[in-house]
Amino acid sequence: MTEPRQQRAVKTREAIIYAAAHVFDECGYSGASISKIMDRAGVTQGGMYFHFKSKQELARVVMAKQQEFVAFNVGQPGLQRLIDLTFFMAHALQTNVLVRASVRLAVEQGEFGKPDATAYHEWVDQLSVFLYAARERGELLDDVDEREFATLLTGAFAGVQIYSNIATGREDLIERLISMWKYTLPALAPAHVRERLVLRPYAREQAA
Repeated sequence: MTEPRQQRAVKTREAIIYAAAHVFDECGYSGASISKIMDRAGVTQGGMYFHFKSKQELARVVMAKQQEFVAFNVGQPGLQRLIDLTFFMAHALQTNVLVRASVRLAVEQGEFGKPDATAYHEWVDQLSVFLYAARERGELLDDVDEREFATLLTGAFAGVQIYSNIATGREDLIERLISMWKYTLPALAPAHVRERLVLRPYAREQAA
């Protein structure tokens, strides 16, 4: 049976996006080219330009994929979910090329247009929600400003993953993330709360 045209188009579009993610992850925006992406996706020039008019447009689509990972609903609201989200993202950076490419493009976006902090603002918004929930559960120190800490955490995580990528290709990202939390949690939560928090790599069983 012949595959419906619309279904083929959807598959082709997704193949191009994944091929672009691999090329952007490996080469960065400047080093990537439409021809490399076409070769990786196995599509013709016509097929490419039917879906995406430029490398810039394709980069923005790949970069936007990062936000699919913001909606993390595993576990109860509060500090443990906040911690689990950071380990989930670390795991995704190690295993998911779309996440790696989107994060690299977010850093390099000045190369293909005016810098846009939307991705970072959305992370701050989501982390703030977890911290507001932690406040309601009595898990935060009195002098903690939820949004200020969410902003700090967004920047700290970005820096940790960039350093880990340069140093080890993110092989030591989990260990660096554990260290980040080890030194930031005392400024965030009282001792009796910290005692019950678990710093661990993201595992599929957490979602069960």
